[in-house]
Amino acid sequence: MNLNNHVLLIGNLGGDPELKSFENGTKVLNLSMATNESYKDSKGERQTKTDWHRLVIFGKQAEVIAEYCKSGSKLAIEGKLQTRSYEQDKEKRYITEVIVQEFIFLDTKKS
Repeated sequence: MNLNNHVLLIGNLGGDPELKSFENGTKVLNLSMATNESYKDSKGERQTKTDWHRLVIFGKQAEVIAEYCKSGSKLAIEGKLQTRSYEQDKEKRYITEVIVQEFIFLDTKKS
């Protein structure tokens, strides 16, 4: 893994996974993940800040996550940042995503 471009996040999925396939058979999964940070404000009251991250998972890993996860599932992911551009309304826009290379399920098993 390239340590110059390394991301490690622990959070909850923001929606149910929807697995998609390219024409060549490659599977891809696009997800959002929420990470939370708690802190005390100047009045001593507990506050929570939520950040949202775009995740992209390919291949067998995408299939596994799609099968076993749902909205709210807790995951630890490791990957790299990638920024790409696209055009919308004749305007160039940019999006930064985490390309997931490893993951761990963190939900506890329910009886």
